[in-house]
Amino acid sequence: MSEAALDCGRVKALLFDLGGVVFEFDFADALAYWAPMSALPLEALRQAFSHDEDYQRHERAEITAAEYFDTLRRKLRLDASDEQIESGWNAIFRGEISRTLEAIEGARGVLPCYAFSNTNKSHHAAWRAAFPRVEPAFEKVFTSSEIGLRKPEAAAFAHVCREIGLPAQAVLFFDDLEENVRAARACGLQAVQVRSPEDVLRALRGLGLTCLR
Repeated sequence: MSEAALDCGRVKALLFDLGGVVFEFDFADALAYWAPMSALPLEALRQAFSHDEDYQRHERAEITAAEYFDTLRRKLRLDASDEQIESGWNAIFRGEISRTLEAIEGARGVLPCYAFSNTNKSHHAAWRAAFPRVEPAFEKVFTSSEIGLRKPEAAAFAHVCREIGLPAQAVLFFDDLEENVRAARACGLQAVQVRSPEDVLRALRGLGLTCLR
């Protein structure tokens, strides 16, 4: 949805994904960390790792980190302790996307800003420590591991809107993944796919937020 298609008059709150929108991450860094511990060559290691059902259950906190790391140990053929696996697991975080974060900090003076991240407890602790500006930029951060629901599930968007206290159409959602943007729109939210900070800035300017550079 372009900013021209947004019903700007109905927007009463902003909801942001985090990874790929507010900070950068790359699972290639985890795989590179684990490569010396794996019996698989790097390309096979890449192919063996996926956001599979165990990954998703971990993000909903349906299984513990230790249980998930056990699945990684088997699937990736890792000769590694839980601590070594977790170190690689948390090596994915690269840096804040400062233009977007600054835009959110500016917009918050006009509209309440929230975040919704598919994240597990270990990653949550890691990015919170790595990027201390992120959580204070929002009224509240919703995480899949705390609410037991994850994008793109319809129940996840319904839960977040209910907690914010607004109808879905009053929430403008930003996410880098097309799948999540489509799902949000199907649930009634307005949504923008984020490919760069300019996508966020353009949409916010379309709302008349003149505080933004």
